[in-house]
Amino acid sequence: MIGLAEIEAAQRRIKGLVRHTSLSHSEIFSRECQTQLYLKLENLQLTGSFKIRGASNKLARLMAGPLEQRPKGVIAASAGNHAQGVAWAAAANGVPATVVMPLGASLTKIRACREMGAEVIQPGPTLEDAAAFAKQMATERGYLFMHPYDDWDVIAGQATLGLELLEDLPELETVVIPLGGGGLLAGTALALKLKKPSVRIIGVQTEAVSPYAGFIQSGQFQPLKIGASTIADGIRVKVPGEKNAALIRQYVDDVVTVDDGQISQAIVELMERTHTISEGAGAVGLAALLQHKISVRPDEKVVAVLSGGNIDITLMGRIIDFGLVSSGRYMVLAIIIPDLPGQLIRLLNIVAELGMNIVQIEHRRGEMNVPVGLSEVVLQVETKDLTHQQELFRRFEGEGLSTRNINLPGVG
Repeated sequence: MIGLAEIEAAQRRIKGLVRHTSLSHSEIFSRECQTQLYLKLENLQLTGSFKIRGASNKLARLMAGPLEQRPKGVIAASAGNHAQGVAWAAAANGVPATVVMPLGASLTKIRACREMGAEVIQPGPTLEDAAAFAKQMATERGYLFMHPYDDWDVIAGQATLGLELLEDLPELETVVIPLGGGGLLAGTALALKLKKPSVRIIGVQTEAVSPYAGFIQSGQFQPLKIGASTIADGIRVKVPGEKNAALIRQYVDDVVTVDDGQISQAIVELMERTHTISEGAGAVGLAALLQHKISVRPDEKVVAVLSGGNIDITLMGRIIDFGLVSSGRYMVLAIIIPDLPGQLIRLLNIVAELGMNIVQIEHRRGEMNVPVGLSEVVLQVETKDLTHQQELFRRFEGEGLSTRNINLPGVG
C-alpha cells in the first residue's frame, strides 16, 4: 500500500517529465450540468493522456536506484494510451521499449508509439491476448513488464493528478473520473481523500464494459457479455486490478455508467462548444454529468477529468454521426409516397416548412420492398433535437405517409 508520502515523492520525481495540465472552468457545461463544472484537461498531456504519469514515475524510480536494479528494457500491453506513456518514459530514460497492442488498436496510437522509438507488436484481437503475449516476451527477453494499472508505482504516478486538482481548486467538492482498470480512479481517490476527506469521488464506466458497476456497494464485480465492445477503447478493461479494487472500494463513493450514444454526444459537444478533442474513454465523466446521472448542486465545485484525447481520425466521423443521431440533431428516414408527379416536392416542402436541412436524398423505385405504384424516398436530415424530429413524423402521419426512422446501429 502507498500513502501520501509516496504520492508526493512521485510528484517531485516526475516534475519536468509530465505537464501540470490545465483546470478550466466551463460556463457552457456548468449551465448544462446545473453546477460549477471544471474540466481537467489531461487530453493535453504530453502523450495525450494521463498514462504518462504512472509510467514516468515507475521508470524514474527504478532508474534512480542501484545499477543492477535498472531494467534493460520494458514491455507493456495496452490498447494505446499506456503504450504511449511507456514509450515516452522509456525514450526519456534511454531504455528500449516494446508495446504489445491488440489488432484493431487505434492507428493514431500505434503510429505515436513507433515515432517515440518503441517496437509495436500486435499478436491477437483482444487486450487479454496482448497481455499474455507481453508477459511471455518479458520473461524471454528479461525485460520489465509494465502493468498498466495494478502496480503501486503506477498508481502513485496517476495519483499526482489528485494533488494538482487540490493545488488548483482547494474548494473542490466532487471529482468525476473515467474508470477502466482503475489506476487513475484509485490513485486520484487516494490522494484526494488523504488530503481532503470530504471530496466526493465518482467513477464512470461504459454500460457495455462495466465490471465495477455496483462494486462499491457489494464488493463483487459484474460478469461481462462475450464480445462486449465500446467506442471507449481506453477503458475497455475486463479484468480489474486487485490493488486498484481495494483502493476503489475504500475511497470511491460511487460508480455510474454511460452508453456509447451518450459518450458520442459528449465528444461532439466538447468539440462544438469548447473546441476540445477527447477520445471516448476521456469523455465518459462529462457524459455522465450531461446525462444528470450524478446528483450535484448549482453551487457545487465539480471537476470532470478528460483523461485522454488520442482519438483515431478514422473513428471521429463515425462518432460525430453517432453523437448527432443520439442527440436528435441528425436522422435518416424512409418515406413511402405515391409514384406520381409533384409528390417529392410535396415531401420536401414539409421538411422546409419545419426549418430542417436536407443533407442527402435517395429516390428508390422498383425495389422488392416497395409496392408497384409507390416509391421510397430516403432523406438524411439535420434537425434541432428529438422534439423537432417528432414534429416531422407527426406532419408526415397527418399527410397519410408511411415513415420509418433508419438509425445508426445501437442508436434510437
